[in-house]
Amino acid sequence: RYHGRMAWDTERTRRLLLDAATVEFSEHGLAGARVDRIAAAAGVNKERIYQYFGKKDELFATVLAEALQAALQAVQVEGTGPQAVGDYAARLFDHHMANGHIPRLVYWEGLERGIAAADSPVRAEFHAEKVTRIQRMLPGVGRVEAGELLLTLVSLVNAWPVLPQLDALIVPDAGDGAARTAARRAAIVATVTAAAIAVAASASAEPAAP
Repeated sequence: RYHGRMAWDTERTRRLLLDAATVEFSEHGLAGARVDRIAAAAGVNKERIYQYFGKKDELFATVLAEALQAALQAVQVEGTGPQAVGDYAARLFDHHMANGHIPRLVYWEGLERGIAAADSPVRAEFHAEKVTRIQRMLPGVGRVEAGELLLTLVSLVNAWPVLPQLDALIVPDAGDGAARTAARRAAIVATVTAAAIAVAASASAEPAAP
């Protein structure tokens, strides 16, 4: 019973630190985040951070990897055909609007770590699985084409929560609040669906291998 309580406390402490780190990194990025602020927000001694996660950049990597994995589980890739791809974009958009940390973390990672962030085998496997799921939605589509479609989808979904000023500048008459969000969602779905139609048509038009 005592060992069970210790394991529970360890997992609870780890969860408190990850939740606090998610908020801190989302607001300040990797360079601007402070370990002491994360520890204070979690109500934990900051030495626990080094004990559980290692250096600050390793904590950032863990935060982002867990957030992306949670999104993968929450937003399933379902159905087949271009409309199903558009529906996936809609549901991922809804998830990211409700959980705005992911787009911000991804953008911070790109700004601060760049291509070096692609060296993670765990992240590579995660994204390879997503490409495979897109291929299942569009039978016959090659891996590169499925990857390009997924990259377009993810870029559109991630951009709006972190670049609201561009939406306001480029589409000033789209309305405010919920109306503006609905308009952006609809535009993303239409764009992704059209791209999926084009990719599927291109794959079906290719001559079969001898």
